[in-house]
Amino acid sequence: MALDDYLDSEVAVAVAATAAALSPRFRRVLRRGAVYGVAGVLKATDVATAAARGVARGAGAASDTVRTGDGGADSSPTVPGTPIP
Repeated sequence: MALDDYLDSEVAVAVAATAAALSPRFRRVLRRGAVYGVAGVLKATDVATAAARGVARGAGAASDTVRTGDGGADSSPTVPGTPIP
């Protein structure tokens, strides 16, 4: 291989990637980044799930309030002229 072969972009990228993969510091940083990334995804999922549950509870509470707070109309069928128990 001639000197200009080492200056090609593909060769330079391969040399840099090999040096980085063999470096203990690089591997440590890569592992730490992966751990923080996974932790961030898990936390975001927990927050989104809690928010969805809160919205569902709020919607359920609002519909219960509307149903029970509408004046107490009886929905059971009655025959005209019979007393309501």
